[in-house]
Amino acid sequence: MDAYIDPALIPRLWIGWSLALGATAAHLCFAWLARTPSNDLGARLRRLLGAGISLGTGIWSAHAIGASIDPAGVSAGYDLGTEFAVWLLAVAASMTVFGWSDTRSAARQAWLPAACSVGTAIAIVQVLGMAASGWQPGIDWRVAGQLLLAWLCCLAGSVAAFGLLRSLRGKHSRMQMLGGLGASVGLSAGVVAGQHLLGLAADLPMQSASALVERMSAGALTALGSLASLGLLLISHVLLGRHERELAARLQARRVLGAQSLNDPLTGLPNRSLFEGTLTQAVQQADAGQLRLALLFINLDRFQPINQSSGHHAGDQLLCEVAKRLRSLSQPHMTARLAGDEFLVLLTGNPQPEAASALAASLLDAIGRPFTVDGRDTSMSCSIGVAMYPEHGAMSTLIDHADNAMRAAKMAGGASHAFFEARMVKGTRDQMDLLRDLRVALERGQLELYYQPKIHAPSGEITGAEALIRWHHPQRGMVSPAVFIPIAERYGLIGALGQWVIEEACRQTRAWRDGGLRMRVAINLSVHQLRQADLADRIGAALARHQVNPDLLTCELTESSAMDDTEVTMRVLGQLAVVGVHISIDDFGTGHSSLSYLRKLPAKELKIDRSFVMDLETSEDARKIASAVINLAKALDLQVVAEGVETEAQNRILRDFGCDQLQGYLFARPMSAKALALWAMDDVGPRTMNFRESLFKATMPAPAG
Repeated sequence: MDAYIDPALIPRLWIGWSLALGATAAHLCFAWLARTPSNDLGARLRRLLGAGISLGTGIWSAHAIGASIDPAGVSAGYDLGTEFAVWLLAVAASMTVFGWSDTRSAARQAWLPAACSVGTAIAIVQVLGMAASGWQPGIDWRVAGQLLLAWLCCLAGSVAAFGLLRSLRGKHSRMQMLGGLGASVGLSAGVVAGQHLLGLAADLPMQSASALVERMSAGALTALGSLASLGLLLISHVLLGRHERELAARLQARRVLGAQSLNDPLTGLPNRSLFEGTLTQAVQQADAGQLRLALLFINLDRFQPINQSSGHHAGDQLLCEVAKRLRSLSQPHMTARLAGDEFLVLLTGNPQPEAASALAASLLDAIGRPFTVDGRDTSMSCSIGVAMYPEHGAMSTLIDHADNAMRAAKMAGGASHAFFEARMVKGTRDQMDLLRDLRVALERGQLELYYQPKIHAPSGEITGAEALIRWHHPQRGMVSPAVFIPIAERYGLIGALGQWVIEEACRQTRAWRDGGLRMRVAINLSVHQLRQADLADRIGAALARHQVNPDLLTCELTESSAMDDTEVTMRVLGQLAVVGVHISIDDFGTGHSSLSYLRKLPAKELKIDRSFVMDLETSEDARKIASAVINLAKALDLQVVAEGVETEAQNRILRDFGCDQLQGYLFARPMSAKALALWAMDDVGPRTMNFRESLFKATMPAPAG
């Protein structure tokens, strides 16, 4: 049975198809316009181009499909180039209107002029498309009422669509979706209705022929319009999808960057910026309810050796584990990593000092439990400063005051907590002043090395000297090393200070050598210098620069610093031994070195700590320890130096025990290099003692000493 389609139904099918294409085009146009205008010119052009192509294609498709509805009763003809120009005009007009509306709608109040402009542009494009069809004898638009009605129809569809979309802003997504579909259908209906009303306004039944009938028929234009419109709208849809994915990726990247900017990338804890926002809110709530807060400032003790000995990877592992333990004992979002090995914990809920102290004790206990880093158990402790709000200051100073309290706990030995006190601020300011002045002192030569002679115990002759740093402060006078050395260590100046000592000791040794005095000089190395990978190279370079024989330099390090990181110490001392300097273990007896470890060190000398020397006359235990240390050193073929000798009785006891060298106020106080040279050359000194003859040698021709 042959299929039969009622000819009267065909125009309705074309109208339905035109409505569907128009609604799709309008929907894509609205989707493009829904993208927020960007400050990037390329992104703005892509948005306008997508919306313009979508709507322009929808307008032109109504014209192209309308060609198959033959109201004139004659065969119509069309020109491909002209049709392309009409489509291009529709796209350009749409883009122009949307671009203009973007510049006018900062306050979102210019939708009505924009909608009217869109409706007018639709009507104008349709008029031009109708006029370009080559009708004969030609359109004179005598039916003005229908022309006005066609324009009003396009205007009504556009205003209704844009007005509906504006009214749906801020509604839930389902309502916005349904409203968007309604707006698309409304705009499409206005376009299609305007197109057919325009045919009536043109009075097409009065036309007798088309000049373009031989070029392209109405059916061909309809087919081309359908296929081309489908293709263009599909491309617009694909580009819109890509554009949305790019925007989503950009938004996600922005979120990630935002999260990274507010969170510590290593531990995932809030950083200082985010924590300060949390602290601000907490302070506001505390002020409103007249409540208390407690801020805990946590700093790990001796964290740097972990990085130095096991590497930064191990240090990062340790910091992550510390962060987990702190987070488990604090309220959500109340723990932050400030910097390095410093953390903050905020305690809310109107805590009393006892509650803050209990939390600090819990944190100390948690950090004190062993950590497993790279398969090895590692012990760690921390120092905690506590500042209460509002007792201990305003919000702007709370973190600094907790920091001051932490430093007080650390200076007391660490592994403890301390509450803020007003005196701590003054102490910190004084330290900052001294730190500033110490930097200036390094630059301006206000530092000086004094030298305390070492005495050969059996003969009483002077064999060398220990270099001791002194600071001539222009306002404070002589500042003790016990004051400024800890400040230099705490604030990272010890490296520069230690390098100055190395350079100055080598320079002075060369100066003495040039004057005929071959004096061996001992310098002290701090635990911070031992962590410098290039320490041996620095010392070797200084010796070479000043042409000093390495045999004339002794490097002293305390027993506790030697045991702080045995692996690093062994490596550095091995490098120093290769350079050729002497190694001396200072303050022996106060640390915890084992005999097996001591035997492996490339040391040539032990120095008995002054605390044992002081009690030699009154304590049998002190005498036993001194005797045992001397015998131990002899067994290991090491020289023994006793420091802090102040009485003849101490001198006699140590000589009887077989001590090799003595040092202390009994023989001489530390003196300037010039005073020591005068004593050696002119015998002008505090005691009648001789310098060993081997110290006086010709300076030429051997420049290295």
